[in-house]
Amino acid sequence: MDGPRHDVPETDALTRPYWEAAARGRLLIRRCGACGRAHHYPREFCPYCWSEEVTWEEASGRAALYTWSAVHHNDLPPFSGRLPYLAAVVDLAEGPRMMTELVDCPEGGLRAGMPLEVTFRDGIPVFREAPGR
Repeated sequence: MDGPRHDVPETDALTRPYWEAAARGRLLIRRCGACGRAHHYPREFCPYCWSEEVTWEEASGRAALYTWSAVHHNDLPPFSGRLPYLAAVVDLAEGPRMMTELVDCPEGGLRAGMPLEVTFRDGIPVFREAPGR
């Protein structure tokens, strides 16, 4: 691929465990030891109680579709090669809401609340319809 990628943020000391786990097919979230709430995207503190007592935890990979949008125009790499694609927000089973992409899901079959599961494309977590639906 030519040019910079716009679908993966730069890895830093805080996010390195997240991206290393994703490269191995594991989705991590952060959980606060003070209030017990999980959050995503990774932060050094809890966005609910501001405690710095947060640790990594492996997520189940289960989610429910909150909302989505079909994207038909995006000229930033690598998105232009994926058009159209489904940008989505999902509610992880552990509680946090996460922005992502839906794969292997026909747009006409989507509905809010439908069960999803995480899968990984090039070390990036994306979601697809959960089996048995």
